[in-house]
Amino acid sequence: MARTKKTDNDYLADKVALRAQHLPEGEVRVLDCFAGKGIVWECVRRLTGRAISTLPIDKRTDLSSFYLHGNNSDFLATLDLSRFNVIDLDAYGTPYEQIRLLIKRQYVGTVFVTFIASRRGGVERQAMREIGFPDSAVDHAPSVLARRSRQYFFEWLALHGVERIVHRSKETTGFMKCYGVFWLTGRERPIKFPIQQSAAFAI
Repeated sequence: MARTKKTDNDYLADKVALRAQHLPEGEVRVLDCFAGKGIVWECVRRLTGRAISTLPIDKRTDLSSFYLHGNNSDFLATLDLSRFNVIDLDAYGTPYEQIRLLIKRQYVGTVFVTFIASRRGGVERQAMREIGFPDSAVDHAPSVLARRSRQYFFEWLALHGVERIVHRSKETTGFMKCYGVFWLTGRERPIKFPIQQSAAFAI
């Protein structure tokens, strides 16, 4: 997974509103893969009044509530994902590895994602290969390609069957930050880019 500086619950209001507005119908069962202290989903519960069960995963050792401790990719590779209709990938960077596991295991459900890319580079090399960029292009002009990192991420999702994403994107000093939600159908069927996308909020 591409990484950047860790800032817990950066843009908390945006993350909470995005989740509150795009919950599945009925019982909500969340696998929270970068859970931290669980603040985001606690805020979603309070805002919506919905019954939401969460299974948190985190590497931290300072959490007092119940959670699965360890690498979330290991759990994504082994858990029965059909138990969850929401998977939350609020990563410090971009969770390419985790999304690949969901696609490989034919997960069906709602996926909330945080995508953060450095303006100096940081678009994952393997993802760039998959959408048609040779390594030489990535090596020659990483900062130029990074300016369109959000587009390339969306194109990579489309390649793996994602038809629609709702997002809010922000540009900060040195970084592109995108908070979004998309839906997996369990069928990896390449479609023509661009996918349908819409802003969750006025940008």
